[in-house]
Amino acid sequence: MASRGADLHADYEIASVSKGITGLLYADGMDRGEVRRDATLGSLLPLGGTPAADVTLAAVSTHRSGLPGLPRSAHPWRRTITLWRHGTNPYGETLAQLLDQARGVRVGRPRVRYSNFGFELLGHAVANAAGMTFADLVRERLARPLGLDRVYVPATTGQLRPGALTGATVRGRPRQPWTGEALGPAGGIRSCIGDLARLAVALLAGSAPGIAALDPVAPLGMGARIGAGWVTTPVDGRPITWHNGGSGGFRSWFGLDRSAGTAAVILTATAASVDRPGFTLLAEQSGPVSG
Repeated sequence: MASRGADLHADYEIASVSKGITGLLYADGMDRGEVRRDATLGSLLPLGGTPAADVTLAAVSTHRSGLPGLPRSAHPWRRTITLWRHGTNPYGETLAQLLDQARGVRVGRPRVRYSNFGFELLGHAVANAAGMTFADLVRERLARPLGLDRVYVPATTGQLRPGALTGATVRGRPRQPWTGEALGPAGGIRSCIGDLARLAVALLAGSAPGIAALDPVAPLGMGARIGAGWVTTPVDGRPITWHNGGSGGFRSWFGLDRSAGTAAVILTATAASVDRPGFTLLAEQSGPVSG
């Protein structure tokens, strides 16, 4: 492990790598018999007789639910503009507000469409099936068993822990933290680099909960396939299982070469992409393809 400009215990937003953790918890919930792939969001969340209630967890976990990236009622363009101009957090909803949005959302035809909104609902549905909040689910089912003391889900800025970094644009302009109860499963988890490295070791060893989330079950396009949130892409003759993330002032990349038994994790408190360095670092760790 190495860190530049911050110590190894520094606290980063891992952004959409949170979806990978949500996928693990979803698969773990199936292992425990708490949820099923064909369970609907409405069977686990109070959505009434709305279109979103009929969407299955399996469809959400593979980004083919028909749910939008964000609902129109969330005014996504307005949020994006205020983020660009002022660096404000474009999220921040409570779970109650998320459910209100879900009751009014239109569901399109099932096709591949990346959805933050869908993964927010997925994580809270799995947590509700376990009788917990999503923050408690992360702590009790993942962080505590694996000793990941710095993996947590702040609902407000007041819940940020000491050592929480402030993210910035590539030009150094600070960005507000992305916190919110609703956001947690899709992009609201924080961690230090050491804890994500320990998670990678547990995934490679098969000792992490919900390991089946890594296994691809559906096509994603361009030769890639997807499991429960985790993308598997062929790179130089090897299947690489990975997820990346980006928030207002942070970027993240988490990748596994399961055939070689190697992993790479990059976290940065700037908005510069780390996807290419992530794939490059993992390739360096894995070495050439044998045979």
